[in-house]
Amino acid sequence: LFSTGAADTCQVTVTQPRFVEADSSMHTVFLTCAFSASGCSLSPPKVLWFRFLTNEHEDLCTPSCIDDQKYKVHLLSESNISLEITNLTVDDNAVYICGIAFSDSSSPRSKQTGHGTVLTKTEKQHSNGKLIFMIITSSLLFLYSTTVFTFFVVYKKISSGRKIFQAIAQELQKQRYTEHCQQPDDLENDTVYQNR
Repeated sequence: LFSTGAADTCQVTVTQPRFVEADSSMHTVFLTCAFSASGCSLSPPKVLWFRFLTNEHEDLCTPSCIDDQKYKVHLLSESNISLEITNLTVDDNAVYICGIAFSDSSSPRSKQTGHGTVLTKTEKQHSNGKLIFMIITSSLLFLYSTTVFTFFVVYKKISSGRKIFQAIAQELQKQRYTEHCQQPDDLENDTVYQNR
């Protein structure tokens, strides 16, 4: 009974640095993630890392990493974690999100993510456009991300929102076409009335 009560009050807070910049000479970078947990069980939480690129998101480590040669998760202390990224290139420029999940808890606050870290690998000639996009993406994630699962909901909402917008635009175009093609006499009368 005690463990169930503790799990129900479990609350997690996750913090990440907003920006990390790696210059052209760096081949390895460490992205840090700190968390605090209150009312949670003593069992260690799952550490999750996600990455948002321009057009897609990837599950990097959930908790096993998809490429353990390139990505490694390090436990720095009881409440500090880092993601090591090796063989760093400009293709690694993305928003990296750290997630902490106490899977034995039923509390909705037991699974939380940080607001994301924008990683930028610079070269002698780098694209400012990509950096600006990452800043905008990071800002959007700051507004919309509260749990590990929220990201999927947000992207579904954005996708459905676009479909709705497209449907409205198509309907407006049909209406304009219909109004333009029907009853040219009425259009002429309107023109005469306006000239008066």
